[in-house]
Amino acid sequence: MQQPSHITIHLHDMEFYAYHGVLQEEKTQGNTFLVNVDLQFPLPAACFTDQLDQTLNYQIIYDIVKEEMLTPSELLEHLVWRIRQRLIAELPLISQLTVRVAKKNPPLGGKVPWVSLEL
Repeated sequence: MQQPSHITIHLHDMEFYAYHGVLQEEKTQGNTFLVNVDLQFPLPAACFTDQLDQTLNYQIIYDIVKEEMLTPSELLEHLVWRIRQRLIAELPLISQLTVRVAKKNPPLGGKVPWVSLEL
C-alpha cells in the first residue's frame, strides 16, 4: 500500500461574533459568523515523531482566523479573501486551501438561517 503524501486539517464551525456587513445595523449590532477551514499540506514528520513543532499547529490557524474576524469588512467576499491570503502567507506549507464563512440570520427580509461564501 502506498503511503499518503499529504494530510488535511479541517477546522469546523469556528464561531465568532463580529461586525461584517453593508448595513449600519450589521456594523453596530454585529452578528454570529461560522468559519470553516480545510487545508492540505505535505505529510508532516509529526506523523512519525508525535512532535507538535513538526506540523501545522491548529492554534496558529485559529488565531489567524480570529484576528481577521476582528477586522470589519462590508463584504463576505473580502473577508474570506483576507483569511485565505493570510493563511497562505503565514503557512507556506499549505498546498490546498478552502475557506468558508457563514453569516447566521442575515438581514434579508425573510427567514434565512445563514448565507455562506467559500473560496
